[in-house]
Amino acid sequence: MTNKWNFRNPTQEELQKRDNLVAETGCHPIIGLLLVQRGITSAAEAKEFFQPSLNNLHDPYLMPDMDKAVGRLNRALGNKEKILIYGDYDVDGTTAVSLVYKYLRPYSSTLDYYIPDRYDEGYGISDKGIDYAQANDVKLIIALDCGIKAVEKIAYAKQKGIDFIICDHHMPDDILPDAVAVLDAKRLDSTYPYEHLSGCGVGFKFMQAFARSNGFPFSDLEKLLDLTAVSIASDIVPITGENRILTYYGLKQLNTHPSLGLKGIIDVCGLSGKEITLNDIVFKIGPRINASGRMMNGKEAVDLLLAKDRESAREKSENINQYNDERRELDKKITDEANAIIDRFNNMEDRKAIIVYNPEWHKGVIGIVASRLTEKYYRPAVVLTQSSELITGSARSIPGFDIYKAIENCRDLLENFGGHTYAAGLSMKPENMPAFVERFLSLAADDIDPGQMTPQLDVDAILELKDITPRFAGELKRMNPFGPNNPKPIFCSMGVRDYGTSKLVGKDNEHLRLELIDDNCKTPVHAIAFGMHLHSEHIKTMNPFNICYTIEENTYNGNTTLQLLIKDIKSGNI
Repeated sequence: MTNKWNFRNPTQEELQKRDNLVAETGCHPIIGLLLVQRGITSAAEAKEFFQPSLNNLHDPYLMPDMDKAVGRLNRALGNKEKILIYGDYDVDGTTAVSLVYKYLRPYSSTLDYYIPDRYDEGYGISDKGIDYAQANDVKLIIALDCGIKAVEKIAYAKQKGIDFIICDHHMPDDILPDAVAVLDAKRLDSTYPYEHLSGCGVGFKFMQAFARSNGFPFSDLEKLLDLTAVSIASDIVPITGENRILTYYGLKQLNTHPSLGLKGIIDVCGLSGKEITLNDIVFKIGPRINASGRMMNGKEAVDLLLAKDRESAREKSENINQYNDERRELDKKITDEANAIIDRFNNMEDRKAIIVYNPEWHKGVIGIVASRLTEKYYRPAVVLTQSSELITGSARSIPGFDIYKAIENCRDLLENFGGHTYAAGLSMKPENMPAFVERFLSLAADDIDPGQMTPQLDVDAILELKDITPRFAGELKRMNPFGPNNPKPIFCSMGVRDYGTSKLVGKDNEHLRLELIDDNCKTPVHAIAFGMHLHSEHIKTMNPFNICYTIEENTYNGNTTLQLLIKDIKSGNI
């Protein structure tokens, strides 16, 4: 599938702001323009962006119900009540449970934690979890990364004399659960300054307020920011505002003094001795934590993240690594089967969305499969399977199509649903599936423009190869951490040529390792183009071509050099 290159053409106003910022800060003009495009137009704002400060975290008591949540927790600890920390089985939920449990552990000998089984209980608060709490004389449940829609479940717990504090970041319904406190910056009545926290981030804010109420040092909480960074990266929330601060310091903690559990994962996925980035969390650390909930039970991930000794952390990390290997095999098998179904569609060109179903598919990996289908076909994808008596599914989307709203428009056909703009989950009775498929496809057909179904590369700036200097790369690196709403800049260089040393690499010669020059740069610039072997013949003709790329650091045998990560290659005019 061919990418469309979208060039950002700055306005005269943006150019003037860039020039003012460059004059004030002395930064490279391209860096100045990138900052302006992110809403940063003064030296003070640039300093705050480049040097995030924990002092700029918002007052946690600005969140509705925070005073109630802290008051109830203090009362529970003072009365030595049994407290259950309850969270979802994905990365965000398990890191949130681990953070809150770790922080409260010194103040209570009656803490317990609970992760629902993906297959037996499903997502969110379950009757089984509440029954477990009652059987163990729990008086307070702190729910993390779930609960915002659990009106009936919270009522059920209340009948049993169990209080709930909900810490969630998903979209609420009009009616909130009747909990002691509902902490969610997306509440309609919320005036909290930042609404994009992860579930673990909301748990962090709760603990920040709790610490302040008791005069506990913030430094104890700061040590747990590695868990917050892992949750933010894995849950694909914006890397802006408060999330940027939490991620910046969380990455520092992860790179210098990670918890024993996270260090175990770092070791098994080959990141030891390397600088860990958000990309490493998204593609290596996060999937291994997730694999526990996908293949077995998410509680094992929490057991690992709470490990107190190196041997235990090593053993649990190896187990989770094995689950991840099994998940990969299953993911590939189901993706191949889903592609085979799609190959049999006789009107694929006209379809604005994809829905595939097989009752035998493993519930734990259908979200990954949906992501792969969306990436391959560049259409919203819903992957459905059978789980107990219900059809359950995961959905992923493309820019410009709010898949949560589309699913919400089918809510009368569903038993449960939840999620975000680009990712959602749902369940329904089998008899409702035909009506759901028809309505969802109709909504996609009405809302999606054909142009949206072409992958887009948003090019931030055009560079000549001579502009790619260590100084420029150093300024660019200060814009880290990159992620949603602060994406790694994509650059374009026109008329580059092979230095004569480029070659095919990889097990099946599917990748290109390049050394590139242009008319004004005779010193070759190193680049790697994954999966782009089809361009090899043109490149070897020594004729010019155009590239889109990000600028990376490549460390090999202790030496770090600049390398372009090629996103796309095109010959001729663009």
